[in-house]
Amino acid sequence: MLKKAFFVSILLFLPINPVLALTTSEFPSLPPENQNELKVAIVQTQKNYKENDIEQLLENYPKIKKRYIFEEVFTGFSVEGPISELEKLKKNQLVTMVTTVQQYSIENENPIELIEADSIRESAKSISHLSGKGIKVGVIDTGLDYRHPDLEGNYRKGWDFVDNDEDPMETKGLGKKDTLHGTHVAGIIAANGKIKGVAPNAEIFAYRALGPGGAGTTEQILAAIEKAVKDKVDIINLSLGSDVNGPDLPISLALNKVVEKGIIAIAAAGNSGPEDWTVGSPGTASEAISVGASTPNIYTPIIYLDKQRIALSSMKNSENWTKSETIQLMDGGIGSERELVGAKGKVALIKRGEITFSEKVKNAYKKGAEGVIIYNNSDGPFQGMLEKKASIPVAVLSKKEGELLLQRGSKQPFRMKVEMEWEKDILADFSSRGPVTRTWDIKPDVIAPGVVINSTVPGGYVALQGTSMAAPHVAGACALILEAHPNWKPDEVKAALMNTAKRIKNRNNQDYKVYEQGAGRIQVEQAINVDVLVMPGSIRFGKYKMVKEKKVYQATVTLKNVGSKQEKISFDHPKGMQGLDWKLPMADTLNAGETKTLPISIEINSDYFQKELQDGTICVWTGNKSVQIPYLFVISEPDYPRIMGFDMVRKEENTDLYEYETYLPTGAEEFGIALFRDDTLQFVQYLDWKRSVKRGTIKGKFHLKVNEGEGIYRIKVFAKKAGKEDILEKIVKIK
Repeated sequence: MLKKAFFVSILLFLPINPVLALTTSEFPSLPPENQNELKVAIVQTQKNYKENDIEQLLENYPKIKKRYIFEEVFTGFSVEGPISELEKLKKNQLVTMVTTVQQYSIENENPIELIEADSIRESAKSISHLSGKGIKVGVIDTGLDYRHPDLEGNYRKGWDFVDNDEDPMETKGLGKKDTLHGTHVAGIIAANGKIKGVAPNAEIFAYRALGPGGAGTTEQILAAIEKAVKDKVDIINLSLGSDVNGPDLPISLALNKVVEKGIIAIAAAGNSGPEDWTVGSPGTASEAISVGASTPNIYTPIIYLDKQRIALSSMKNSENWTKSETIQLMDGGIGSERELVGAKGKVALIKRGEITFSEKVKNAYKKGAEGVIIYNNSDGPFQGMLEKKASIPVAVLSKKEGELLLQRGSKQPFRMKVEMEWEKDILADFSSRGPVTRTWDIKPDVIAPGVVINSTVPGGYVALQGTSMAAPHVAGACALILEAHPNWKPDEVKAALMNTAKRIKNRNNQDYKVYEQGAGRIQVEQAINVDVLVMPGSIRFGKYKMVKEKKVYQATVTLKNVGSKQEKISFDHPKGMQGLDWKLPMADTLNAGETKTLPISIEINSDYFQKELQDGTICVWTGNKSVQIPYLFVISEPDYPRIMGFDMVRKEENTDLYEYETYLPTGAEEFGIALFRDDTLQFVQYLDWKRSVKRGTIKGKFHLKVNEGEGIYRIKVFAKKAGKEDILEKIVKIK
């Protein structure tokens, strides 16, 4: 999204339930748009054109300047020009789409042993000493500290698409805008020194597409993908993303092209969980391997309330929790100094909001608190980080869990005891969930360790967490698989990982949904030694369609015997569910090297189903091994977010003019931005509105100027379609 200096202080950004009844008569006229403003845009064409053809095309638009030509992964090119000329270019019959560039950013105890990469490097069945040797991995990220002793032997070449030179070094010398993300990601894949990556002999090709602060544009990332393809890499890793759940953004489309060319594409699912529909582009690309994050084998601080087990999620930059004797919990309000009087020797339970996490913790520490637990002020869990290292442990809880503790403490002084328990294979709260809007693809495809992952950074090592850390585990795993099976295609490598993944359960011993964990947590050794591949690794039946006047879903699966002997194959019917009639293939045999494509269909009676999304797994037996194939079908239009990825920035210094950008997965009958006072929720004015908006990215401008004076205001952004309305909020401080 857009990134410039903010005139307003953004304090909070969250989805809420609709609370406004909006009528079209209340909307003001749209503010005039500066038609001479220069914009960078991606132009999609019906086919690839040579440079001379593009120059000839642009002769009719003299104010538009050509930038990059994309030949490998995207049919089109990028340009810069005034809005008025770009609008004319959209109408050219050779042009499919013109879209302004989007902003992407980084997605922010031995996991390698957990996914079995350690044992693979020592000796796998009939395959010994795999280390990724000879496999080229392109890392599109913030750059790479190629002088790091654990990486200098693996680095081959790279390019900087921020400064446009051959030096992809991480951003340095800019203070808080310095980066380390790309070096951390590369270390997980192929560090070979003090620490070992998953594939320590893989070759690293580094492409700096994200600049200071870890931000970059669609154009830079597309250019990096293009260069990686021309450099003939085997695998591309993108530990970056946006908060837009759409299958048709340029980078998602480009990754599909990458796979068509025989290159494995891996993308982080995003860090916007734990709600459904939070997976973001390019993790929405149908052909890429989209990766969510799980915990490795780590100590987790636990407290018990009656029979309920509550896991504490430590906040980044806080001290670690340790096992404790009983300690009193106190209500710390929102964390002001006044509310924390008497906190000495206690753990302060503090509500999120109004002041920063760092201020809450600083106030608690000054009053002598032994620790801080911050609970959410809206439904669901959340992640947070402190600006500086804290001297006391700090954890976060969901609103429900926090209020349970608060209720107990209000009746009598509540003394809690922190226990430290080993946990593994728990889906990280921050890990984004699917499915993908409109296509109903199951994403992520797999999960891998992404919590407290130690790896290389400029000048040393540090532990980070995020789906950014999970994706390179999969990239390294793919390098090992390709070394063992150099002739396998991307869909075969993807199927091997998905077919052999371990399905995981939550802390209540319940299976995660397939659109939360995909096929499950990867197991590299089993993937390398698989005998039969079932492709695709998951089945999305989509929405209702009519076949011979019956309501059915249809799909096909391809089984390929990659082993050395004949295998028996059979299908188990999924557990009985009223209203479903499965038609599965009969038992059969598959000779070595043989491939068969088989139909699967379901006839359903929707009267038996209350939920819009129905998911589960189909068990395929290949010899004496079972393969769980995730499936998803959609009964009716799901209640997914109608508006995503809203961002706003001031257009110029010392003005009240702002530009905004957002994404509408299915378009909207009505779209608008309204301003309210935060203290009274009194309506102030409408900042912008549009009718009959098409699906995709929407942008505009408004003047943020009020007569009521400075103070805290609430911006409500809404999209309405088919009787459903979604609202996003930003709290702003207007000076």
